[in-house]
Amino acid sequence: MRRRGRAVAGRLLRRAGSRRRTPATPIGDAIAAHVALTAGPLGDDRFVNPVGEGADPHVVRDGDRFLWCQSEGNVGVAIWVSDRLSSMGHKHVVWWAPSEGPYSREVWAPELHQLDGRWYIYVAASDGHNRNHLTYVLESAGDDPLGPYDDVHGPLWTGDGTPGAGENRWSIDVTVLQHGDKRYAVWSGWPDADQDLQHLYIAEMVSPTELVGPRVMLWEAGSHLWERTEETPQSRGLLEAPQVLTRGDRTFLVYSCAASWLPTYKLGMLELTGADPLDPAAWTTFDEPVFSASESTYGVGHGSYVQSLDGEQWWHIFHAKRDRGFGWRRALYVQPLGWGDDGTPLFGTPVPAGLPLTVPAGTQQRRDSAPHTWQLAADDALAAFDYYGHHQFVEETSDGVHLGRVPAAPINDYRSGEKVVMRDGRYSDLTLSTTLRFVDGDRLAGVLFRVTGAAVGYRAQRGYFAGIARGPRALVLGKTDGRSWILLAETPLQVDPAGEQRIDVRALGDHIAVRCGPAGLDAHDGDYPHGSVGLRVVDTHAVFTGLSVVPG
Repeated sequence: MRRRGRAVAGRLLRRAGSRRRTPATPIGDAIAAHVALTAGPLGDDRFVNPVGEGADPHVVRDGDRFLWCQSEGNVGVAIWVSDRLSSMGHKHVVWWAPSEGPYSREVWAPELHQLDGRWYIYVAASDGHNRNHLTYVLESAGDDPLGPYDDVHGPLWTGDGTPGAGENRWSIDVTVLQHGDKRYAVWSGWPDADQDLQHLYIAEMVSPTELVGPRVMLWEAGSHLWERTEETPQSRGLLEAPQVLTRGDRTFLVYSCAASWLPTYKLGMLELTGADPLDPAAWTTFDEPVFSASESTYGVGHGSYVQSLDGEQWWHIFHAKRDRGFGWRRALYVQPLGWGDDGTPLFGTPVPAGLPLTVPAGTQQRRDSAPHTWQLAADDALAAFDYYGHHQFVEETSDGVHLGRVPAAPINDYRSGEKVVMRDGRYSDLTLSTTLRFVDGDRLAGVLFRVTGAAVGYRAQRGYFAGIARGPRALVLGKTDGRSWILLAETPLQVDPAGEQRIDVRALGDHIAVRCGPAGLDAHDGDYPHGSVGLRVVDTHAVFTGLSVVPG
């Protein structure tokens, strides 16, 4: 099979030819221009990246909402539901892996697909040893994408020959290609049981939960030098995360390549130019990457593609690394996808973190300035909020909302000033209060107000923060402009922050007053006249039990 795969790849290059990447459009050039941030609120029609934490985003549109399918701590699957692409919305964990067995660990890159009136989640999982990764299919009990998902099918037959004849083969990142009246599964797989070399394979589907063999090697890893992990002839080829991108009568297959743990991770692309998707010669390769790192945004890959709510725009959702070192600490980005005059997708340049973009067309522009009181120990306490931080560092429990809670076995974790921000909140003068209790850590916990431009990051918001510094026992008030923190006032805190505390804020024009027990402080600042409200911690675990806001 390996000899045949090399011959197929060579024939594809020689006979089908290769395509050069179409130059980027002004859209890509514009979003790559890193404009300086200025003080002041972000416009209601703007957002900034990164919009969330995680990797391998799979986003689908379901009517007037978007469903973000993500791994939950590598032991479950979560679907985040949002009415916009500029934030992930509210999380629902729809499936937990069993405590032991062949699909109990390493739950990677789930994909959500609606097929024949049901929802299916294709997910790679193992017993804790990567060499045993295979693909399983979760089937919804009805037509609700939030489940329940009680039926687990698989593993899918991703080996050579017909199903059951021989040994199954390692597979991850299964996606579904609909072509004519047939469906196909495309995935990243090993050629044999012991060779960690990831090619792209394809097989026909006879149902959403069954493949018919034999598998066909669609594209051989390392056919281009830039597909190799170190981008050198000596390093191994690695292809994964195939994603179908269809527009009109053209079908593209975008894949990730090189090393996901390095800044050089990138996207390549094939196009179906023949009649039979099972024939490798029916696919034409693009001989250059279609999306690769910029100086500020790197390790980009494993994207998905979705249209705006009005159907007028295409958007690209992908992950990028948080640092240049070896590892998988990543965040999620959203940016426009353009199209060339010849119908070729134009990915442009990865957008820098913090650069304001216009929200996708069709996004509802709401302004909520009504009084609200949230009992944070209730079910779905955060339904009206967006969360920005590592997905394992927030939890809704019977005793309140835990922010900054680090689990016993975090996955690719990092701290980022975890926060929740009320969706569509727009308050000017206000009275705000929260009750909280410190659990661990000696830094900050408190409230955000008059906040816009929230994203993942310690200072990734514009607006004010009032909170308790547990270590020095101080009450503090400050502001962030999206990239820096400015302290406005602080005063010693005379109460023991080990118990439950209440923080009260009154903002009237440019005058801000903050109280916690007998401690109080006042400041004047007019940089942020309006915005939303929320909760935030800095390198600290706190549980919040209540939050209320009254306008005026």
